[in-house]
Amino acid sequence: MENQEEVSNKDIKRRDFIKAGALAAGSFMIVPRHVLGKGFIPPSDKLNIAAVGCGGKADVNIRLAYNNGAENFVALCDVDDRQSEKYRKQFPNAPYYKDYRKMLEKEAKNIDAVIVTTPDHMHFPVAMAAIELGKHVYVEKPLTKDIWEARNLTLAAKKYKVVTQMGNQGSSSDGTRQTEALVQSGVLGDVHTIEVWTDRPVWPQGVKSPRDKGESQPVPAGVDWDLWLGTAPKRDYHEAYMPFRWRGYWDFGTGALGDMGCHFIDVPFRAMKLGYPTSVECSVGSVYSDFFQQAFFDDVCPPSANIHLKFASKTPGKEISFNWYDGGMRPQLPDGCDYKRVFGSVDGGMLFIGTKGILSAEMFGENPKLWPEKKFETVRIATKPRALVPGSWEGHQQQFVQACKKGYGTYTSSSFEESGPLTEIVLMGNLAVRSYLYRESKADGKGVNFPGRQKLIWDGANMKITNFDIANQFVKREYRTGW
Repeated sequence: MENQEEVSNKDIKRRDFIKAGALAAGSFMIVPRHVLGKGFIPPSDKLNIAAVGCGGKADVNIRLAYNNGAENFVALCDVDDRQSEKYRKQFPNAPYYKDYRKMLEKEAKNIDAVIVTTPDHMHFPVAMAAIELGKHVYVEKPLTKDIWEARNLTLAAKKYKVVTQMGNQGSSSDGTRQTEALVQSGVLGDVHTIEVWTDRPVWPQGVKSPRDKGESQPVPAGVDWDLWLGTAPKRDYHEAYMPFRWRGYWDFGTGALGDMGCHFIDVPFRAMKLGYPTSVECSVGSVYSDFFQQAFFDDVCPPSANIHLKFASKTPGKEISFNWYDGGMRPQLPDGCDYKRVFGSVDGGMLFIGTKGILSAEMFGENPKLWPEKKFETVRIATKPRALVPGSWEGHQQQFVQACKKGYGTYTSSSFEESGPLTEIVLMGNLAVRSYLYRESKADGKGVNFPGRQKLIWDGANMKITNFDIANQFVKREYRTGW
C-alpha cells in the first residue's frame, strides 16, 4: 500500500508539473508583440476568412483583406476550378469547395467572416446563409439582385448582430466625404436636381442571347454549371455567360445600374440623406432587327436607359428629381459649367443642382467642383467630412476586417444599414426598366401594348408599386426549385 500511495503521489506531482508547463506555454503565447519580434502577428489576432468566389473582383477583395499575411484564409469556394487556381495555390491549407453550403456546414467553426464575390443572383443566398451562422459578411455590389432580398438581408444583419460591408469601395473614399460635406454645407442652396451618368454597359446588352438563339456549348472541365446557375432558371451553358459577361443577363445580373449605380448613386444618397423614392419612370434604347422591325430581347438588359426617380425633399412641399443615364447618354450641361471638366471622366459623373449653385464630381465623388466657377473662386467653405478611411477607397476591405475584430456596432463605410437602402434605390431603376419593356398582345392580335410605360408610384415601407401591380413581380424573384 505504501508503494501504491507513493506512486500515486508521484503521479499527482507529475500531472501538476505537466499542467504548470502547459500554463507556462499558454502564457508564452500571449506575451506582448515586441517580445515576439517586430511585425509578428499572433494567430489569435488574425481574422479567419472564407472566400466564396475566387476570380475577377475576388482577386482584389482577397488580396486586400489578406493584407500580406496579416489575416488567415481558412476556406475557399468557387464553382470554377480555373478561377480558383491562383488562391488554391497560395492557400494550400485552406479546404476548397464548389458548393458554399457544404463549406459552411463543414467549416463554420473555423470561420469568422465570409467574403462573397459571386454573380449578383447568388449574393443573397450565400450572404444570408453566412449571417444566420453568425458570420460577418462582405458582399460585392450590388448587395442583392432584387429589392426584397436587399430589405431582408439588411434586417438579418441587424438581427444576428454581424459586421457587414458592401463592396462599393467608393464609400470609403476621400472624395465621397468631401463631396458630401460640400453639399451639406449649404453652399448650393436647396438642391432640387441630381444628374448621374455612366459609360456602362461595356459588355453586350440589347442583343439576342445564346438561349434565345438555341445555342449551347459543352461545359468546360472544372466548372459545375448547375451550381453556377444556383437560384437562376435552368439553361444550357455558353461562354457568353461566364466569367463576368453574366452582368447583362436578367437571370444573373443587374445591368449597368447594378454595376455602377452603387458607386455613383452612393454619393448623392449620403449627401442628400435620401429615403425611399416616391415614384420612378424611365425610357430605354430601342433595338431594330430590320426596317421598322423593333426587336425585344427579354433575356438581356437594354443597351441604354434613362431613369427618373422622385424623392421627398427636406423642404416641405418640395421634391428632389434624380436622373440616371447609361449607355453613353448624358444630361444637358447646365449654364455656367465647362463641358470638358464636367464630362471629362470616361467612367461618368454627377451633378448637384441647387438654388445657389452647382457641384460636379466624378465617380466616388472625386474632384468636386463648384459652378459657376467665377462665383465660387474666392469662396472658402468650411466643411468637416466624416472620418477618413486609411487608404481611402483602397482601405475598404481592411476597414471591414478591422471592424470584424472589434465586433458588431463598429462603423464600416457601407454597412448593410447604409448599403441595403442604397441598393433598393438602384434596383428601383431596374424595376422601372423591366416594367417599361413589359408588353401584352392587343385584343385584336395586331401588335402589342406597353402598360408599364408610365410613372410608377412606390410604397417604400411595404415594398409595393401601388398603380401597376404587374411591376411587383420584379420586387421579388422566384428561385429555381431546390434553392
